[in-house]
Amino acid sequence: MAHAVNAGARLDRLPVSSFHYRIFWLVGAGMFFDGYDLYIAGGVLASAVQSKFSTVPQNLQFISLTFVGMTLGALITGFVGDKLGRRFTYQINLLIFGLASLAAAFSQDMNQLIACRFIQGLGLGAEIVVGYSTLTEFVPPKTRGRWLSMMAFLTVTGFPVTALLGYLIIPAFGWRPMFIIAGVGSLIVWYLRKNLPESPRWLESQSRTEEAEALMQSIEKESAGGGTLPPLVVPTPVAQVAAFDMLKPPLLQRMIVGSWVLITINTLIFGFVIFLPQFFLRQGLTIANSLAYTLVLSAASLVGCALGAYLSDAIGRRGSIIGASIVTIITGYIYARFNAASDPEVVLSVGFVLIVAIYVQTALLFGVYTTELFPTEIRLRANGICNTLGRGATVVSPFIVGALMASYQLPGVVWLMIGLVVIQIVVVWAWGVEPRNRGLEEVATAKA
Repeated sequence: MAHAVNAGARLDRLPVSSFHYRIFWLVGAGMFFDGYDLYIAGGVLASAVQSKFSTVPQNLQFISLTFVGMTLGALITGFVGDKLGRRFTYQINLLIFGLASLAAAFSQDMNQLIACRFIQGLGLGAEIVVGYSTLTEFVPPKTRGRWLSMMAFLTVTGFPVTALLGYLIIPAFGWRPMFIIAGVGSLIVWYLRKNLPESPRWLESQSRTEEAEALMQSIEKESAGGGTLPPLVVPTPVAQVAAFDMLKPPLLQRMIVGSWVLITINTLIFGFVIFLPQFFLRQGLTIANSLAYTLVLSAASLVGCALGAYLSDAIGRRGSIIGASIVTIITGYIYARFNAASDPEVVLSVGFVLIVAIYVQTALLFGVYTTELFPTEIRLRANGICNTLGRGATVVSPFIVGALMASYQLPGVVWLMIGLVVIQIVVVWAWGVEPRNRGLEEVATAKA
């Protein structure tokens, strides 16, 4: 009979070492280009419309089919990652969106660009599921929120980087170089992280105990650095779960929480933030000024992720999510009452606080909270389903946002966001668990 490796307890007791930093930077580099590619649409589509390469309806198709691809990518990855492992999955998805990005740069018409973007979406949706989940299974519980939030910080860094490069490149050289940067960068990272290890937690959950034990001994040797490791506290055995357990309490409630918060944050980002350049154009700004405004507001995304990294371990996930949601409601209401052309100071100052609040939630919901809610055996599947529903909502949100802008202008869009955030507060308060300072195996059995 195979012995228990206790991979989770052994990983949780390890001091932070070069091993953790190597995992963080190699996974994080891929996540950065995932974020870069996610945010590329705002500047690219504004430029494509202005140069007559595309039309507004084609832009909406571009965004919608991106999310169709991301929805399918998230769902497929969840099952592949739990079946074939984290290592295989995070390599194949990076290769997919790297090659598709290069193909997008050489599109001859908008239909070709839309097709390439759909394929990019498959890799983008996969990366965001497996990247956060992989890091979750390696880092210690006392600082897990900080590690995962900083991973979200790296991902969101793609927003200001995209805004800055768009401001410098698009007016002079057009939108194609933006995709070349994404493709080349992604393929370099794909090559560099070929030697990343498999998750020992996953290996043990698959009864591959010899591999898990050998890998754990290697990780422990590196983490100890010639010293003595803290004593191992063997946890109470936890019953394994199967896929159908996701449909029964308490995992069913966690699925509802995970799905709704990702529906909300995806809509906030891809129904509001990504449309900022086009909102500003509608309010009378030039393409250059629109990209400059977006660049200023994009800096708030980094502030929000950094603040989320601090709050996640300092006061916990639930309190941080609810607090940031309340700030989003208040500042969103104020923001919708002003115009960028006539009230630039108010729009930039209130908008900055609004973006900070949105990206506190981004760091916590994408990077930290949903990956912690589920046991190792079904972590990628459950997280993949939650991401699938979140991405699925954004397939239709560009059309909803377009209709609201046509009928009610920016206030109509903001009221949609506020409604989603109000429901988010309710479900997190009612059914959310608090994972702060808890091992993943303890969180798996925690009560709401």
